[in-house]
Amino acid sequence: QVQLAESGGGLVQAGGSLRLSCAASGLTFKNYVMGWFRQAPGKEREFVAAIHWSGKITNYADSVKGRFTISRDNAKNTVLLQMNSLKPEDTAVYYCAANPYKLSTRPGDYDYWGQGTQVTVSS
Repeated sequence: QVQLAESGGGLVQAGGSLRLSCAASGLTFKNYVMGWFRQAPGKEREFVAAIHWSGKITNYADSVKGRFTISRDNAKNTVLLQMNSLKPEDTAVYYCAANPYKLSTRPGDYDYWGQGTQVTVSS
């Protein structure tokens, strides 16, 4: 059974930082593209960042480029999202997701999802 478990969310002031972690089990982690998505109340789930199984290729949404960094540790089956210079508009539930095919920004391309972790940025 595949499980993705996010952690690291919380409440932070604007300009602050958080690091999200996603621990994966039940899949051959090194074969999967890993992505982070977020969903704010009343809005659709949106792409944040993704990382190729090799760790050498990444992709970011324009809204987070230069502030967020995605990384992975295939030995620990973990993907991280370092979030700096946080803004109130970054407030959302953040989800990690896995897909075995390609670096994608589309939620529908991801086969497995975590339960999400809340990030709240106060102004």
